Amino acid sequence: MADTIADWTQLVAASYPERDAASWDAPGLHVGDPADPVTAVLVALDVTEAVLDEALERGADLVLAHHPLLFRPLERLTPATASGRLALRAARERIGVLAAHTNFDAAVPGTTEPIVGLLGLEDVQPLEPAPPDEDVKLVTFVPREHTAAVLSALSAAGAGVIGEYDHCGFRSEGTGTFRPSPDAHPHLGERGEVNEVAEHRLEVVVPRAGLDAAVAALWAAHPYEEVAYDVYPLLPGRSTKGLGRVGTLPEPARLGALADRLATDLPSPHLRLAGDPDRRVTRVAACGGAGDSLIPVALAAGAECYVTGDLRHHPTLDALTQGMACIDAGHHATEAAALPELRARLAASGRAHGLTARLVASALSTDPWGDYRPPR
Repeated sequence: MADTIADWTQLVAASYPERDAASWDAPGLHVGDPADPVTAVLVALDVTEAVLDEALERGADLVLAHHPLLFRPLERLTPATASGRLALRAARERIGVLAAHTNFDAAVPGTTEPIVGLLGLEDVQPLEPAPPDEDVKLVTFVPREHTAAVLSALSAAGAGVIGEYDHCGFRSEGTGTFRPSPDAHPHLGERGEVNEVAEHRLEVVVPRAGLDAAVAALWAAHPYEEVAYDVYPLLPGRSTKGLGRVGTLPEPARLGALADRLATDLPSPHLRLAGDPDRRVTRVAACGGAGDSLIPVALAAGAECYVTGDLRHHPTLDALTQGMACIDAGHHATEAAALPELRARLAASGRAHGLTARLVASALSTDPWGDYRPPR
């Protein structure tokens, strides 16, 4: 049976939950019928006319883009805007469009990890940590022979996820007792008699926002007419997710050497450096994409150098005035380097969940900037 757009939307949301996205963001499905079949998924940074051409040429019926196509609400769907024109074409060509934006930025690993790896940063922490997940513990009591089915149903509803692991649960053995009334319809035992059943106490962690869905799945999968369950609040832990990263170089390095490494290996063909190339730095902050809004956060974290893209004139001057050098490695370069990780993670997750569509990497650069050299 062919995959559907709904299958891949759910898979992306499981790997990069939309609750991790910024409040102003627009991740998720932008174009397409969730029931439409998917045989190939094209992973790209942006949705452009050329990317849609590529999707057709390569037999992809779904584009997974980092940047949302419909970032802001449209008053009307016409070719009068770039996003309207592209959305109309994607719909006509029956190409679905799905986005994983700041929910991918904040993930571990996320958008900024290629910069962290190239520079060899150590003791890395999120530059702007995401609020910790608000989880609860859901506990229920299940006849032993039904435990696996109930855990599977809970997992399908989003329960039992701890970091990079799913289907997480704990069970302990015990004895359940009950006496059904004359009007009851017990799955096990006799009406009017005190019955004892060998049961498992099953415990799973559930995001607070997903508790209703998990409880509904529990009721649907549990064999008992009446389901006993408890919900326990959990204290939030420290979040490892968030925008950007900050860490320490193994040893002090010249700013110029860091810029050279990024220009060559990221690669960043339009890199700009603000600061003395011969200055030696140890503590470095980074954020893939457009990150100058985090300059105050990088300064507060003690960064001596900040690597990001789309740096504007005045924020960069302010950073230099306060003693922090900046490397603008480009919006496109700092995000495109992370797409192989996105594709690899989803490919592995897709196989684990029995999905069969191919994941293919876009061979196109959507960097709008080129090098201009005036004629001599």
